[in-house]
Amino acid sequence: MEQQSITADIIILGGGLGGCMAALSSAKLGMKVIVTEETDWIGGQLTSQAVPPDEHPWIESFGCTRTYREFRGRIRRYYKDNYPLVEDAKNNDRLNPGNGWVSRLCHEPKAALHVLETMLAPHISSGKITILLGCQLESVEANEDLIESVLIKHITSGEMKKLHGSYYLDATECGDLLPLAGAEYVSGAEAKAETGEPHALEQADSLDMQSFTYVFALDHMENADYTIEKPEQYDFWRSFIPAHSRFPLFGWKMGDIHDPCQDKEIIFMPDGKEPMPFWTYRRIIDRSLFKEGSFESDITLINWAQNDYYLGPIYEVTEEEKQKHLKSARQQSLSLVYWLQTEAPRPDGGIGYPGLRLRGDIVGTEDGIAKHPYIRESRRIKAQYTITEHDVSLEIRGDQGIKRYEDSVGVGSYHLDLHTTTKSNRGFYIPSLPYEIPLGALLPVRMKNLLPACKNIGTTQITNGCYRLHPTEWNIGESAGYLAAYSIINQVTPHEVRENKQHLEAFLTLIQNQGIETHWPENLKQ
Repeated sequence: MEQQSITADIIILGGGLGGCMAALSSAKLGMKVIVTEETDWIGGQLTSQAVPPDEHPWIESFGCTRTYREFRGRIRRYYKDNYPLVEDAKNNDRLNPGNGWVSRLCHEPKAALHVLETMLAPHISSGKITILLGCQLESVEANEDLIESVLIKHITSGEMKKLHGSYYLDATECGDLLPLAGAEYVSGAEAKAETGEPHALEQADSLDMQSFTYVFALDHMENADYTIEKPEQYDFWRSFIPAHSRFPLFGWKMGDIHDPCQDKEIIFMPDGKEPMPFWTYRRIIDRSLFKEGSFESDITLINWAQNDYYLGPIYEVTEEEKQKHLKSARQQSLSLVYWLQTEAPRPDGGIGYPGLRLRGDIVGTEDGIAKHPYIRESRRIKAQYTITEHDVSLEIRGDQGIKRYEDSVGVGSYHLDLHTTTKSNRGFYIPSLPYEIPLGALLPVRMKNLLPACKNIGTTQITNGCYRLHPTEWNIGESAGYLAAYSIINQVTPHEVRENKQHLEAFLTLIQNQGIETHWPENLKQ
């Protein structure tokens, strides 16, 4: 098969939130950009992985980039223009289509896909951005500190393309470009002696990674039966008791994440008493917001502890091992569906909710399971500056307040949220301060034309727990795109931008003018 060769200014591997924003910011500065994406949907966490945005409490006013705020406004406009909302909802400036309690803006994955495609559309039409869907990274040609080309393969047709650019941005979900390029990187857990972090392991373990999740969509049709065929691994998952728990994985009882010695009981369906039932946790359609008869049921996305998969990682392992864990993770989610439909205890003393229906149309698949697993933790570059627990932990920083960086290229806020890991089965939820994104964390220790553009910046496993969320990944990608474009325009390397005071000031002024907030307000109230 003939191999096509394509050249652009910037090559972006991965079409998730970071990749999309890197493409947008680069194109705004006149760059020609190629984006590759393994699935047939751009948008990553928000679309193919079906996870509504996890956001901080100030998000409606500040603490994100201008484009992220524009995105949120466009989502709301999408519903107001196209859906039969009741009058109060239509007039609500802060409309939350699902009224999910995880986020101030719970919405359908396809809404995010539509808005992202619309935001990129002018640059796609002009030829500045080319998106190659259904393509995965195969190999990399590198010469010492520089990447010279990457080879991609269309997953279905097998067609190969060689891509040449001045800069290569890794926005893949697992940091796939890093090992192929020979870049220095970290995976899994670091050792306490290396990072000095109180919650780090005593010994490093590169395979002790956070769990990943196959999300799925459900609605509930009362007096109907949509029970799926019993999954192949159901008996295993039905009886599975996690090593860190005394309760079965499938059940309404679990240890409290803040105090494992205390039992916590989940309420599944709203009962009028519990303010936060799991049904409304990541609900993306609240039918009460729409005119009568528009929706027969609410629609919700299931991303719970019960379908977090931590029996093994899907990178830094053989292809056989990867496929085994991907299959088992899908089986886990399907088994959770089947348990909910057939055996889940109900408050009335009965068991099962047979009217629960998998909504494949919501996530764009036949079986109702999201196109791609939700990846919390990626390979991470060894960076000029590594963000540690000391930079963000409320307990450690105390009265020092927010850690501020002279080279900050963005802001974010979220708890240090580590989901159960694959080897040590650790998990925690550590209070944190709002944080900034230092440029040094975007700069590899050696490679000159490779930049991270999502969850693969210079964090530790612990600080990845807050820097992995939607608005932060968006900001990282947007800043990385501007950095690559600025470097090309000014004929300097990204490292020189940070090292040279004039270039650093000029670059920070550029991104600030483009709507990137680089610092939190001095008088921010916690």
